Amino acid sequence: MSRLPVFDSPLLLGFDHFERVLDRVAKSSAEGYPPYNIEQINEEALRITLAVAGFSMDDLEVTTEDNQLVIRGRNSDEEDDRIYLHRGIAARQFQRSFVLAEGMEVISAGLEDGLLHINLARPIPEPEVKKIKIEKVQSGGKNTPKTIELDPEK
Repeated sequence: MSRLPVFDSPLLLGFDHFERVLDRVAKSSAEGYPPYNIEQINEEALRITLAVAGFSMDDLEVTTEDNQLVIRGRNSDEEDDRIYLHRGIAARQFQRSFVLAEGMEVISAGLEDGLLHINLARPIPEPEVKKIKIEKVQSGGKNTPKTIELDPEK
């Protein structure tokens, strides 16, 4: 895996997991079925809507796995005795994945008129300020390690 130029900066420490997430998104973006919409409901809520016509609630599965929302659809095999002259309604199995930001939660999922609605909450975190205690270090020629301790009080 070649590194992205953005993450080569020495000022970005500990952001290598973002690079892995971007790689995961690039791999899953090639999927085209089923079509979907993403709406922002309000400042803290999103809704993903997938067009899943022909799938029942028993055919669909919504899970979260390792900060990923995964939607799977498998059509039941009860239509094997039908003979189609033309089959234009896609009913193939699918798996659609969305990478979730840290803290995103799936609130609910519902099926209505062939559309699967998945509601997500994105709570806005409170800003956190930590004061770092600075200690005076003696420069007596000794190579003593310099320490900076975090003050647990805000």
